[in-house]
Amino acid sequence: MPGVLRRIVTHSSTGMMVYYKIEPNKVFAWHNHPHSQFGMFLQGGGIFKIGEKEWRVKEGDGYFIPPGVFHELRTDGDKTCIVVDFFTPERDDYAPEALQPETA
Repeated sequence: MPGVLRRIVTHSSTGMMVYYKIEPNKVFAWHNHPHSQFGMFLQGGGIFKIGEKEWRVKEGDGYFIPPGVFHELRTDGDKTCIVVDFFTPERDDYAPEALQPETA
């Protein structure tokens, strides 16, 4: 998505850590996936809708999205959002983006 940088930080079959840099006024449209998703806003904010609940998220806020639950994020303000997400289990659809581990 234009205005969104995604980097797979680390992963294994049991989980994946993903770093996002998201420009203001971007929308991750209403969607779901079979993974649990935990995350934290390190910078910026917006409106997060998870299931039937909607709230403003800001720097320092964390969240949990159970598997299969629909959710949407709308970033706003004038700050780029920095978000770290953790998915369990690993997202196979993101795995091709991951760098191979270095070997000794």
